[in-house]
Amino acid sequence: MKIMVVIPARYGSSRMAGKVLAKETGKYLVQHTYERALGAERVSEVVIAADDERVAAACRAFGAPCVMTRPTHPSGTDRIAEAAANRPCDIVVNLQADEPEIAPAYIDRVAELLVQNPDAQMATLLAPFQTPEEVANPNIVKCVTDKNGRALYFSRSPVPYDRQNGGIGEVSFYRRHLGIYAYRKEFLLVYATLPPSRLEQCEKLEQLRALDNGFTILTDTVERAWDGIDTPEQYAAFVARQDNVE
Repeated sequence: MKIMVVIPARYGSSRMAGKVLAKETGKYLVQHTYERALGAERVSEVVIAADDERVAAACRAFGAPCVMTRPTHPSGTDRIAEAAANRPCDIVVNLQADEPEIAPAYIDRVAELLVQNPDAQMATLLAPFQTPEEVANPNIVKCVTDKNGRALYFSRSPVPYDRQNGGIGEVSFYRRHLGIYAYRKEFLLVYATLPPSRLEQCEKLEQLRALDNGFTILTDTVERAWDGIDTPEQYAAFVARQDNVE
């Protein structure tokens, strides 16, 4: 079974324009993510899906395969669907370009969910929360699953609402969503043709389009979350961590 990672690398960003090309570590941010993906043992191919020639030029500079996609895609999933449409593969992993510290084993783990569960169309990863403040933070997405790990809902609100404790109960009961997905290729191509759903538009969470249309999203809980890079402050902290490693 062929597993391909597609990294959607959009140049524009509301909180940090051009962040995928930030290079204070000596490597582009997207290059760090690409190299992490190459470390996954089950992956056959890693491709970057760009929307801007500046990103494509950077990818050529560090030797990464790059596919130019339309700049008008409403989500990263739509972008990777275009990039994967004409490439031979069975499972497509959507890895965000601003995830330079993801463990390669987690990439294998999300793909393995679909390998082991042939009836599922989509999979993603969750992690424990550390504090009640994280649970309350609308920038950190929460997920509720059934007892078999199938996602029931994703929200920016603290879900489930613990009525007895005024909203947020025991922190260990909550799960945060991590921004990595695996799709069966045929499902991904269908998914990209579906219009954005009402829940998706309300929460600004594209995975709700799948649940709204009755598709199954499998989940697995990993040991810890990793930090994506959304702001200049987060990027500066990442650079400092790289300096400490060296």
